[in-house]
Amino acid sequence: MIDRLQMQDPRKQYPSPPFPEQHQPPPGLESKMFPKPDHGENSYVGHGRLKGRKALITGGDSGIGRAAAIAFAREGADVAIGYLPDEKSDAEEVLELIRAARQTGIGLAGDIKDEGWCRRMVASAVKDMGGLDILVINAARQQTRQSVDLISSDDFDQTMKTNLYALHWIVQAALPHLPPGAAVITTASIQSFEPSPHLLDYATTKAGIVAYTKALADQLIEKGIRVNSVAPGPVWTVLQPSGGQTQEKVRQFGGNSAFGRPGQPVELAPIYVLLASQEASYMTGEVVGVTGGKGVV
Repeated sequence: MIDRLQMQDPRKQYPSPPFPEQHQPPPGLESKMFPKPDHGENSYVGHGRLKGRKALITGGDSGIGRAAAIAFAREGADVAIGYLPDEKSDAEEVLELIRAARQTGIGLAGDIKDEGWCRRMVASAVKDMGGLDILVINAARQQTRQSVDLISSDDFDQTMKTNLYALHWIVQAALPHLPPGAAVITTASIQSFEPSPHLLDYATTKAGIVAYTKALADQLIEKGIRVNSVAPGPVWTVLQPSGGQTQEKVRQFGGNSAFGRPGQPVELAPIYVLLASQEASYMTGEVVGVTGGKGVV
């Protein structure tokens, strides 16, 4: 494996823009991106921090969810991943990596905009793994629209259901199965705090995720369950070329960060591992920024 932790200049650790144009129809496949994102396939080394744990990760086929799935498995957890049927080829790669780490890997294909599917997905994960004690709600919809009048009711509805409604449905379905010591992790965004005008509906949902996370944390600590959120900045994932940004913005994506480049999914994986592990035993209601120097306030 590549020693990703060898001391080096972080500005030069991964590719910088300009990137080539590479439009894909949503939801897109990360296998078609160039340069290929680093999810830790050849670089993440586990240390047993999640030995014996059982995790469900939505959007686990690609991007940050994929990086978390790989890291969790190499830290000793069994992992179920939720994904859209169109993302099957990416999901199968992740499941192979989970199983290569000698952990149970479960693939659950469906659309989280459907409340019934959200509840069946959780039930299947619990049944197939024999329990659930880490829940990562990460799947998201992001489509750029240059003006508010271009965001149709269908656009708005799909974004709200994917990013917010599904969060609520999945938490409700999972809660009866989560024991004291369990961890819930949501994925917010720098957009929660510094919304871009062309991502109006997406940014609105990400702000909502922060509020939901903090309120849920206050509720669930009474059950011994921690709830935290990760707020990424510009990260090189398939959300960007599949309609999340204009092609002009894709070409320069991440160039305005302090590092002059976007983050890679694997650079967020250790944060998800920390929040899932007992090492974060005094953390709840927190929003951890990984923004490339942009901050989260």
